[in-house]
Amino acid sequence: MSDDPAPMQALAQVADTVDRAVPMSDEPGNRVLVDNARLVRWAAPLFALCAVILLPWIVVAGLTLPSRQISENYDVAWAGYDVLLLIGLIATAILALRRSRLLPIAASATGALLTADAWFDVLTSPSGWDLVQAVAMCVLAELPLAFLCFWLAWHSQEVAEQRLVLLLRHPRSRPAATHGSERSS
Repeated sequence: MSDDPAPMQALAQVADTVDRAVPMSDEPGNRVLVDNARLVRWAAPLFALCAVILLPWIVVAGLTLPSRQISENYDVAWAGYDVLLLIGLIATAILALRRSRLLPIAASATGALLTADAWFDVLTSPSGWDLVQAVAMCVLAELPLAFLCFWLAWHSQEVAEQRLVLLLRHPRSRPAATHGSERSS
């Protein structure tokens, strides 16, 4: 019997059920080390539940929200969003330059921000020249950059898996393990 409280045990049972129902991805990383951290195992049922809850909310929002809304902080909202996008672009650039294993994370987030930016720029632009500019930015800049970000994320993950396979094939090329006091400075 586990020392976890009843709600934790119930969540663990749900995670176990989902784990049994959905086969694990046949990726090289999973052949070497399966991430069975509690938070990782609970993420799938949690996100699935959030998606189920979001579906009716989308319908309600689409039917009840006004098609026109004046916002007090419209300028701050967009400027703040652009700051987040700036951070994403800088992080993606630095991690790409460094060939970091964290590049897929930054590139995916930045691609999502760019896609959302394109969507809202077009849908919130008034007709006329503003709309033409928004569509041009969407087609010529934001969506191509988003596609590049998603490709970078996918490609970097593929390279990481290839590196793992190569390391597994050539045990002598693996870095030597170091432990606490055995590390050299």
